[in-house]
Amino acid sequence: MLLTADVLVVPLTLYLALAGYENSFVLERQLLSDWETVPILMGLAGLLSYALSMPSIQLNDYEAVGLPAGAVFAVLIGLAALGLNGLADGVAPFSAFVTFSVFLFLGILAGRLTMRFLLLKLLHLQNPRTNVLIYGAGRTGMQLAAALRHDPRIMPVAFVDDNPALRRMTVVGLPVLSPAKLEQTIAEKNIRRVLLAMPSLSMPRKIRLSRRLEPYGVEVQALPSFAQLVGEEELVHKLTSVKPADLLDRSQFDAGLEHSEHLFNGKTILISGAGGSIGSELCRQVLACSPARMILLDHSELALYTINAEVESLCNSVEVVPVLGSVCDARMVQNLLGTEKVDVVLHAAAFKHVPLVEKNPLAGLANNVFGTKVLADAARASGVSRFILVSTDKAVRPINVMGASKRISEMIVQDLASRSEGTLFSMVRFGNVLGSSGSVIPLFEQQIANGGPVTLTHEDVTRYFMTIPEAARLVLISCALSRGGDVFVLDMGKPVPIRKLAHQMIQAAGYTVRDAVNPDGDIEIQVTGLRSGEKLHEELLIGEERVTTAHPKITRALEDCLSEIEIATVLRELRTAIDTNDAITAHAVLSRWIEGAMTPENVKLG
Repeated sequence: MLLTADVLVVPLTLYLALAGYENSFVLERQLLSDWETVPILMGLAGLLSYALSMPSIQLNDYEAVGLPAGAVFAVLIGLAALGLNGLADGVAPFSAFVTFSVFLFLGILAGRLTMRFLLLKLLHLQNPRTNVLIYGAGRTGMQLAAALRHDPRIMPVAFVDDNPALRRMTVVGLPVLSPAKLEQTIAEKNIRRVLLAMPSLSMPRKIRLSRRLEPYGVEVQALPSFAQLVGEEELVHKLTSVKPADLLDRSQFDAGLEHSEHLFNGKTILISGAGGSIGSELCRQVLACSPARMILLDHSELALYTINAEVESLCNSVEVVPVLGSVCDARMVQNLLGTEKVDVVLHAAAFKHVPLVEKNPLAGLANNVFGTKVLADAARASGVSRFILVSTDKAVRPINVMGASKRISEMIVQDLASRSEGTLFSMVRFGNVLGSSGSVIPLFEQQIANGGPVTLTHEDVTRYFMTIPEAARLVLISCALSRGGDVFVLDMGKPVPIRKLAHQMIQAAGYTVRDAVNPDGDIEIQVTGLRSGEKLHEELLIGEERVTTAHPKITRALEDCLSEIEIATVLRELRTAIDTNDAITAHAVLSRWIEGAMTPENVKLG
């Protein structure tokens, strides 16, 4: 079709050129007498068009690629017509053939533009184009508009730009509008999609802009610059992900397990809460000690399935027994420990999220306190050699239910340790574990990925931190150091300000902090206020007394505990409060029996 068009445009434009020369659409007989030159020109036009590959140039590309070929075609055919005119009788002057070449060039261009227009019209009748708004009238936006101008599915209708200098201007044939007119423009022009053509804009700012456009019911998409796409610039920022160990202001606790490996080698080890952050790491590190069997106990089906699959894939020589159940199920726990002949129990199962337990105090007490009681009693009855409780610094003078429940769990273990002849009971007290589920690092990472703000409960809040591998290693080493009733604490250096941690994570992600000093920064740190039951500063010790152990980084705290009768009274009162669904009484019991404990409403911070 294009080849035919190139041939047929020759006689038409030749006629128009001669008519212009005669100043009349009726040509003189003398001009018509040389009509034999027309078929020859048409034949030459067909051959030349094919030789220049003009019919193979797509209609969408003709303006960029075909114009030089069209100009060569028009000049050569004009020269051919001039030569044929000379071979005849030379009736038409030279100027007529100059006009003919110009008309021929314009005729080819007009023919292709007309064909493209008609084809797009037919296509759009069947498949209407989606109206899009381009946010950003810079170089990338201009290139995008030019690329989409003839797209059969997308039609750019306008630019939006924050630069006041571009307002009321037309760029690449499209008007540049103010962001203030976004809602009006989207409604009037039936915009379905907004394309963010600002590759230099940081990801958090893109996310905030996207959120701003969400209420208008449009799809928002961002694109890189064309320079990035062709490799002249980085397509994405190669950001280094922050490692939990990088956030510690101390050297990492990386002691080997040589002195405790014999406690697990060839033995049967039960790990409660095996699917949790600490429990799953305990599984990995115990596995390296070559136990005979590992019993993985967890009440979450998904968590148990995940850690069971991982452990089985790591080592086929160790028998893995996944047990789906709760430590509060006394019958199941007693049967499990009685039949499986467990040597060591690592008790990591607990509800640990302070705000959730604060809102569900009875559930937290039932799981953390009575779950520990059930598992510890069963371990003693079945002759388990060692029982280690995973505790928390929130158990020290607790002002929240979670911390209070862990302190009572510690006292249960201390009481059993004083009365047990066969089982060595001890516990390990952690600070905050970096990277564990629900901890501050995953929260900050998610907030940064969402463009901020990063939420901080208080400007001065501090926490002790350790990594997940450090926590698991401390538990396993403490097994070898246990003498019964021990409270092991890791030397974790100075507490870390959480604001400093937020700064580090924002900068590690490649962004800047947005504040009064730097109003153009990427991520804002927003102070929300301390949550219910949250301390400004955590502690690791109830008293000041502690003694060294065989390991230089691990100390043993010397703390008082309740007697057997007092523990029995606490448990009886708590059981009554739980059975009667009486949270007020439960709080009163905690305040009465736990040293330094205060109910949250009576706590004065600072």
